[in-house]
Amino acid sequence: MFIDVMAEAHQAVAFQFTITPEGMDLQLSYQALHLIYRSGLRSWKKRISRMQNRVIKGVYPASPSSWLFVVIAILATMYMRSDPSMGLIAKIQQHLPLSLHVSLSSQGQTMLSALVFSTLLWLSVILALRFCLKLLLSYHRWMFEKHGSTSTTTKVWVTLLRLLSGRKPLLYSYQTSLPHLPVPTIKDTLSRYLESVQPLLTGPGFERMTGLATQFESSLGNRLQRYLKLKALWATNYVSDWWEEYIYLRSRGPIMVNSNYYGMDFLYVTPTSVQAARAGNTITALLLYRRKVNREELKPSRVPGTVIPLCAAQCERMFNTTRTPGIETDILQHWQDSECVAVYHRGRYFRLWVYQAGRLLSPREIQSQVQRILDDPSPPQPGEEKLGALTAGDRVPWSEVRKRHFGAGVNRRSLDVIERAAFFVTLDEEDQGMRGDDPAGNLDRYAKSLLHGKCYDRWFDKSFSIIVYKNGKNGLNAEHSWADAPTVAHLWEYTLATDAFQLGYTEDGHCKGEVDRSLPHPQRLLWDIPSEVQAQVSSSLAVAQQLADDVDCHVFPFRDFGKGRIKKLRISPDAFIQLSLQLAYYRDRGGFCLTYEASMTRLFREGRTETVRSCSNESCDFVKAVAGGEEEEHCRQLFRRAAEKHQNLYRLAMTGDGIDRHLFCLYVVSKYLGVDSPFLKEVLSEPWRLSTSQTPLQQMELFDLKNNPEFISLGGGFGPVADDGYGVSYIIVGEDMINFHVSSKHSCSGTDSHRFGQQISRAFKDILALLSSPDGKAALPKSPPQPQTKKAL
Repeated sequence: MFIDVMAEAHQAVAFQFTITPEGMDLQLSYQALHLIYRSGLRSWKKRISRMQNRVIKGVYPASPSSWLFVVIAILATMYMRSDPSMGLIAKIQQHLPLSLHVSLSSQGQTMLSALVFSTLLWLSVILALRFCLKLLLSYHRWMFEKHGSTSTTTKVWVTLLRLLSGRKPLLYSYQTSLPHLPVPTIKDTLSRYLESVQPLLTGPGFERMTGLATQFESSLGNRLQRYLKLKALWATNYVSDWWEEYIYLRSRGPIMVNSNYYGMDFLYVTPTSVQAARAGNTITALLLYRRKVNREELKPSRVPGTVIPLCAAQCERMFNTTRTPGIETDILQHWQDSECVAVYHRGRYFRLWVYQAGRLLSPREIQSQVQRILDDPSPPQPGEEKLGALTAGDRVPWSEVRKRHFGAGVNRRSLDVIERAAFFVTLDEEDQGMRGDDPAGNLDRYAKSLLHGKCYDRWFDKSFSIIVYKNGKNGLNAEHSWADAPTVAHLWEYTLATDAFQLGYTEDGHCKGEVDRSLPHPQRLLWDIPSEVQAQVSSSLAVAQQLADDVDCHVFPFRDFGKGRIKKLRISPDAFIQLSLQLAYYRDRGGFCLTYEASMTRLFREGRTETVRSCSNESCDFVKAVAGGEEEEHCRQLFRRAAEKHQNLYRLAMTGDGIDRHLFCLYVVSKYLGVDSPFLKEVLSEPWRLSTSQTPLQQMELFDLKNNPEFISLGGGFGPVADDGYGVSYIIVGEDMINFHVSSKHSCSGTDSHRFGQQISRAFKDILALLSSPDGKAALPKSPPQPQTKKAL
């Protein structure tokens, strides 16, 4: 180990000189100078690329070359003895500096004035085009039109949008043209809120809440609304900065389980069983994605099946980012670049360089470097093995320890390596995946491993961490404050597809490519962990372990049917799933609850998420009718009414007319003003006992499921939001499968993830039978809800 460090230090010295009696002795290391030259060349290439991209996206939807076209057109018109500027060129010529009048001929002055006029005209056209594009992207009526009946207005709108978006855009080209998130009216928000809680409250309870809402609207509400509208005038997005700070960064509890989420590998396939090889291809694929992000070569995400772009701002902090703890609030730190990744294996931390002289290492070279880490026999330093538990426990103790013991010296340098790394990698010693004699149970253990692991073998503060298991399975754990799941899912889709289909493996399971044997070994990070820090590590680990042990995860693929069968019934798959979840919850718990379904607001600049309150009057009417064994035709009518209601709620949330983000921001304003609102306080304290989210498949072109049906993604999941509730994540894969991730807490006797999973499957089958039944007889027997406890099972 000492020899490796000395070798790296020797290579890092480009020159050294000493003064002797004979004079100055200068020694040059040409190899080191060459490395410095190549590294600097890469850095300058990146700077030039960034400058070029700024120009290209700055003039979008026009192109830089269009300037030359305008100049030639103006000069050609002037050559034909016509003045296209209507006298402006002459006025510009009159106002040229005196020095130019002296140094340039009259014809030269005219040419320069024409160039200035052409440039101003070109910029004016760009601003006009951008303004038109922004107006077009502000049109959302298309979303509320029935499928197959497009209005003339929408057809014209689509045509104009295609014309303005014809040129190939960069990743961030649309950013300045995206509209700002509008502030809904107080009246509309309160009206929709009361409608959403009506099925959850008794008569007196609903009357009391109506009174609180009315009082709020007539008194404090309008005052808070004025401040919120003022913020919306100057802020890019009136929600996102407060949402990031107060929902995520100011949370003082553990982010493990409570905030972080996970993504899984393929369900049936493991491309290689060689751990180092899987790590090599996975790391390479992630770095190729980072290169595309840096060069803005990724296509902007769009609403599926349309040309409508989505905000790409969340991509900016994907790599080289970490969440650093604070006493009152955490801070997201982002660095422009990093040439290494941080690796954890058997209690040791390593710095793995992924570039050599400005060149990205080949997958086989990264595999070789990872294998060196796996083969390293050195033991962990005192206090090093479980150091990561600090990121899994409460935030305040971690902040205090970090400030006192990681502010300087060897600890500061090692912590900098982890925090500045492109991302974090854990080489896990376990086998995971759907395997062995208990595939269902192993999937559950796989989910728990990705969600929290051993509570100390992940660095939960990193924007995301990659876990590569001993049998070649992999997965991802993502920190939530910097971005939402669709952004990370896009990254993970690209990684899995590039790993399996583009990079590939040799017949014996190793990465492809050549290996430079002279590469310096990965560098062990050094620590000086005093007893005080080790005590806090043990304390944080105890907090995290208690939280991890309480999580009940259940992952199951539903294979009986998928979106193909659902769409044949002319039903939205998402509405079908959400209504099935309502029926499943009613059967499981004997009632209804406040339900959270995540929707995106990325149609707007810097948009993140909005809540769809899936438990509605219409959904409750349908569930009660099914549970009560009412006539089939009546149940079908109620189902379609509830599905249409759900779709409308989803559209409202996507187009900026949601409820919860508006109420949340009003509450933040009230706190800034130091005034209390009984109404807002009660609204913001309501528990989400059923929290749901769909993981979208965004890049279907990467996966050929017809020819490779075994390459099916499992999606990902998250922990329960409420102590007595469920967290449900699902991913619609192909036409015939839907994968579910259910989480709850063992400490709640009324919840059970496996039982709820069974209720979901039963609800799916029952609703499909109801919608597919040809006659009018009762499709389902009368079965009043029977709330169960774990002791009864």
